[in-house]
Amino acid sequence: MALPRFPLPRFREGFPRRAAAVAAALAIELLILWALLSLGVGSGAGAPEASTIATFDARTMSEPETEPAPEIEPAEAAPATPQEPAPTTPQVQPQPSPETATPPTPSVVLPRERPIFVPPAPPAPPQPEASPAPSRATAVIRPGAQYGPADRPRGGGADSEVVGAAPDGSPLYAARWYREPSQQELAGYLSGARGPGWGLIACRTAPDWRVEDCAILGESPAQSNIATAAKAAAWQFLVRPPRVGGEYQVGAWVRIRITYAMAPGAGG
Repeated sequence: MALPRFPLPRFREGFPRRAAAVAAALAIELLILWALLSLGVGSGAGAPEASTIATFDARTMSEPETEPAPEIEPAEAAPATPQEPAPTTPQVQPQPSPETATPPTPSVVLPRERPIFVPPAPPAPPQPEASPAPSRATAVIRPGAQYGPADRPRGGGADSEVVGAAPDGSPLYAARWYREPSQQELAGYLSGARGPGWGLIACRTAPDWRVEDCAILGESPAQSNIATAAKAAAWQFLVRPPRVGGEYQVGAWVRIRITYAMAPGAGG
């Protein structure tokens, strides 16, 4: 069979236009095929094939479509649990601004009569407690006693009794008062003594019924300072010298006892 012969010059002249048309047709078909394939990929595997119609709109192509937000599927209902009631917050009423606030109406306070204050009666002053009468020194005078001077009349009578030895070794006689010491004469010296008790001193007789060179012989209670007070007050004592053979022996030693006794209520 003989093939038809085409005139080569005419075929060569129309080839470029035909090639461009064929290429354009192929491009359009490929574009349509790509669009169909891209739409088919979005469908699930195994889904029945369905015809897809693609519609092109100039407006939709120029403005991107806004995809709707995906709907959130409700989660499975969890087991109902009791929920604590939410604490109610007290609503705060809006305070009016100072500019618009209405000033409060001043209240009229009527003056009240001031009560008359009557001061209570002052308490009675405490009565001072009766203090015990201070003890005072007394010179105990017992006529005929071994200690304690006895004021006997001058002249006659037996000799004075020897009651011991003086500090210089000479006889020590029992003393007799020429004048008893007063409470005022003894009180100042015995104020530092601790009584009741007694103190015993030995003194040398001197003219005018005085005594000197006194020394402490003893006291009771011990360390009561009664003998020390008697020795200090002895310069006021008026004592008769001892009698020997009816004559006074001035310069002889005598023993003097001062008793510190409690004498409440006695006058000084």
